[in-house]
Amino acid sequence: MRGLTPGQLAVMAVLILPAGSLAWLRPDVFGHGIVVAGAWGFLAVAVWRTGLILFSAVRASPAPEPPVWPRYTVLAALHDEAEVVPQLIGRLSRIDYPADRLQGLLVLEAHDHETIAAALATPRPDWLDVLVIPPGKPQTKPRALNCALARATGDLLTVYDAEDEPDPLQLREAASRFAADTTGRLACLQAPLRIRRRGPADGSPFLDRQFAAEYASLFETTLPGIARLGLPFPLGGTSNHFRTDVLSAVEGWDAWNVTEDADLGFRLWSRGWGLGVISRPTWETPPGGLDNWLPQRTRWLKGYMQTWGVHTRQPWRLGWRGGAALVLTVGAGLVSAALHGLSLAWVAATVLVSLMAGLPPETPALAVSVLVLGAASAWLSCAIGARRAGVPYGPRDMIAAPAYWALLSLAFAHAAWRLVRDPFAWDKTRHRRDAPASAEEAAGETQDALDGTASLRLSALHAPAPEPVA
Repeated sequence: MRGLTPGQLAVMAVLILPAGSLAWLRPDVFGHGIVVAGAWGFLAVAVWRTGLILFSAVRASPAPEPPVWPRYTVLAALHDEAEVVPQLIGRLSRIDYPADRLQGLLVLEAHDHETIAAALATPRPDWLDVLVIPPGKPQTKPRALNCALARATGDLLTVYDAEDEPDPLQLREAASRFAADTTGRLACLQAPLRIRRRGPADGSPFLDRQFAAEYASLFETTLPGIARLGLPFPLGGTSNHFRTDVLSAVEGWDAWNVTEDADLGFRLWSRGWGLGVISRPTWETPPGGLDNWLPQRTRWLKGYMQTWGVHTRQPWRLGWRGGAALVLTVGAGLVSAALHGLSLAWVAATVLVSLMAGLPPETPALAVSVLVLGAASAWLSCAIGARRAGVPYGPRDMIAAPAYWALLSLAFAHAAWRLVRDPFAWDKTRHRRDAPASAEEAAGETQDALDGTASLRLSALHAPAPEPVA
């Protein structure tokens, strides 16, 4: 991870200097140009989003099971997660895959004594070990995963987070899809992430519902649509299924990017590999209140900024299709987050001033119509995605959505500031153990953990910290 290259600085100068001069000399022309450019940009994103909804409706046929199941490595990088370790182990124990073909590693930091103790004290299946990585910089999830990648023995590899609850048959579906690939270029499959809260909520119902709908839009419509078009996309941070040899060939994850998943999707594409999606989901819990949601979203947007900076150094490596996908996913995500709050404030101020003056609002018809179209396409994507994911999303959620979108602008401003002041800091999201919805579920989780054979093996990895991926 480096700063801006001379080429990137030159492009910024070419764009900013004329725009600044025009704003100074002809502010009326500049303002009109911004409105028109923004309107056409929103229109392009709305058309893109609508097209993805249509393409996502075409699902791939189930792949036949391979004659021999490939070896599979399951990684879960944890940091300060002692509270949820027993829950995670219980959920991983439910994975339905031949145990003699599985290798599992709980990847822990050497200084994280509480999480190490919790992992060693919890009964685990024979295939699931504890891997303690040596101290090093940066102290990030992707660095930990790179250390674990050096120990992976599986033909395929997947990554889970501390709060994840993967569908027990997810590995079988991914292995079948890889085996059925006739192109030989499929490197990664992304499973859908679905949000649900078990037990009583301890956060904000508003944020929880909007977050769940946002995930549903992304993983049920956007990513399947992009995959159907054969284009690259930013991976989710969990439930990615890789060919291990390909992952090693591209040097694993960028340890310095705080959204290493988004970067890796486009890096795989730039090396000639393809991405796909599968249908069996992983369930996660929402982050909770604003105090947890904001750092998480700040990290995501900061990582998007890093990913944009890395892949625009040599954009020709992505080709025009990959470059267009980068613009319409990472680029559009950043611009939308930056403008949501400003757009909402502009609409509110225009209406308020007009009401106070007793006059009809004088707003550009193009801008208003495109703004409405953009909101409608976002609502439609969320509604269809939520229906597929089985999460609630009704008229009240649609009405409240603009307030949630405006919060993205707060996260964007925070991310930009953090990128300048502390670019590689990892804003950790705190995970809490889910409250079982019933006594029966609580007993079931305990039994799942006890059914695994206790294996108190501790593996230590002594390897130098990985170099940053350029």
